[in-house]
Parts: sequence; structure tokens; C-alpha cells
Amino acid sequence: MKRLCNILTGVLLAAGFLMPAAVHADSIPVSRGGLEASIDSIARHGETTSAEQEENTVDVKEIVFGHIGDSYEWHITDFGETKVIIPLPVIVYSHTTGWHVFLSSRLEENGGSYEGLSIAPEGSKYEGKLVEYDAAGNEVRPWDISITKVTLALLINSVLLLVIVLSVARWYRKHPQGSAAPGGFIGFMEMFIMMVNDDIIKSCVGPKYRKFAPYLLTAFFFIFINNLMGLIPVFPGGANVTGNIAITMVLAVCTFLAVNIFGTRTYWKDIFWPDVPWWLKVPVPMMPFIEFFGIFTKPFALMIRLFANMLAGHMAMLVLTCLIFISASMGPALNGTLTVASVLFNIFMNALELLVAFIQAYVFTMLSAVFIGLAQEEHKEEAAK
Repeated sequence: MKRLCNILTGVLLAAGFLMPAAVHADSIPVSRGGLEASIDSIARHGETTSAEQEENTVDVKEIVFGHIGDSYEWHITDFGETKVIIPLPVIVYSHTTGWHVFLSSRLEENGGSYEGLSIAPEGSKYEGKLVEYDAAGNEVRPWDISITKVTLALLINSVLLLVIVLSVARWYRKHPQGSAAPGGFIGFMEMFIMMVNDDIIKSCVGPKYRKFAPYLLTAFFFIFINNLMGLIPVFPGGANVTGNIAITMVLAVCTFLAVNIFGTRTYWKDIFWPDVPWWLKVPVPMMPFIEFFGIFTKPFALMIRLFANMLAGHMAMLVLTCLIFISASMGPALNGTLTVASVLFNIFMNALELLVAFIQAYVFTMLSAVFIGLAQEEHKEEAAK
């Protein structure tokens, strides 16, 4: 009986191993056409899988540069396949067809081209900008004064700054000097303004600080408000205004004009005839050339410092956020670990960027005040009189 049980067990095991093989053998087509059809089916499956992988791949470059760059529309968010976008006015002057004024949504409705204007493709000299094509097919850049994303954010932030400043001024108009001390938001703004005025402007510019205080205070709060608004992820925040080199260039040019237009005779004398040994000035004007070159390097350093610091902060936070989606196909363990790390590092980076928003405004204002103060130096005898 025991031997019979062993035989039956062996037969059942053998049947179990042979049944999958028999099923697999029955599923293999015996004809040449069936074999080719099976191979084509496998190939199509591989192509579909590859296409799905490409579709699900996160384009980090597009996300990062789409946020920090400028555009003719303001993309707010997506709800499934629906994109929430604010179309912005396009205002362009073409030397051949004249003025064109329309909303940026017209470009998308007409396949990326409207009234002979289109967005330059990736890799182009004018990538992301509106261009037109001449008879030879060359890209021609028209005169573009469109209200872009950065421009709209700049206007919104400027209005916000005006509201804050005018509300503070209104309180002081209604309360004469010597009345009750302000509290709440007005008291906070008074403390903030006095800190910038006394600790930065007055100490760096010198006795003539009152002449330059309006510009320096405006520069500080303009940079600070734009830095803070750039950290808010929802509309009307999120635009990288101070990370745009055109904005920082205009600020640097304003400092350049304030330094050199109001510079004293002593300032210009120290540039063209500095107090150094004569052989450094004649016959080769080595030191005058270096001093004159420094007139332009100072505002250039202001421009690059503010632009690079704000741009780097935004890029770092975006790349950390993209780690969550990049690791989605790497398994739940790795994806979960990188998600937690990304969230923690983003919280840290946001806290750091809040500090950087203040520091960059402080540093730009302080260096501008130092450059202006150096240009206000008088000769020792004149100062004594």
C-alpha cells in the first residue's frame, strides 16, 4: 500500500511538471505565418512599452527652464488634461508688416503661428521668442514689447510695494510727529525702514545720505518683495523676477548712474590721476586704466551676484522636486526614500531662500551705498573747511 502511494505521488508530480510544458507547446504556432505573427506581437508590445516609458518620463529640463525662464503665457496648474493658463498680450512691431497686437492664446489655436509670427523652436538663436521669417527663410526678430510672465509679475509686485509704502505714509500723515507710536504692521515697517536707513544707508554713504536714501530704500524693498513673491508657488507668485538678468541689469545701471553722475571732483581725480607713483601713470596710464575699468566692473558684479543667487535657489528647489517623479519607476522603496528626502530638503531650501531673499536685498543695497559713499569723498582740506 505504501509503495502504491509512492507510485501515485510520483505520477501526480510528473503530470504537474508536464502539463505546463504541454500547454506551452500547444501555444506555439507550428506554421511560419503564425511564428511571424507572434514575433510581430512581441515587437509591438516592446514598442508600446518603450513609448509608454518615454511618455511617463519627466522632462526635468523643461520643468526647470520653463519655471525660471520667461514666456508669453502664465501657466498656473493642470487638472488632468486641462491646463489652467493665463494668456498674455503680445505686442510686436514688424519692419515689414507693422504692428501686431493679440493674445498669446492665438498662437496655440493656430498651431504655433499667427499673423506671420511664431515661437522660435528649441536650438534656435531666439529660442522661446517671437520671430518672423524673411524670403530666404531666415529668422528675424521683430521689436517685441509684449507683456510676458516676468513683466506681469513685475507689475503686480510693484503695485504691491506701492500699496505697502503708501499705507505706511498715510498713517504718518494722519498722526502728527510726537503722537502715539505705531503698532502692528506699521510699527514693523517703521522698524524695517529705520534699520535699512540707519544701519546701511547712513553708515555707508556718509553725511550726504539723505540725497540717496529714497533710491536705496526703494531698491532694497523692491528686491525684497520680488524675492519673496518668487518663493510663493501659486499665482500671482512663483515668477522668477530677480532671477532675470534684465531686471538685475536695470538695477545695476541705476546704481551706476547714481555713483557717477553725483560723483565729486575728488572721485574723478582719483580715477584719472590717482595718488600712486608717477611711473604707474606716465608714460603708460596703467592705474588710470584700472580705475576707469573699475567703474564698470562694480555694477556688473552687482548684477551677476543678485541674478546668480536667486536663479540658483530656484533651480535647486525645482531639481529636488523633480526627484520624486524621476524615481517613480525605480520601485516603491527607492521612490519613497527619495520622496521623503526631497520633501525635507525642499523645506530646508525654502527656509534658506527666505533668508537669502533678505540677504540679497541687504547686500545689493549695502554695496550700492558703499559705491555711492566712495564717490562722495571730498579732499581732506575741503572736508575740514
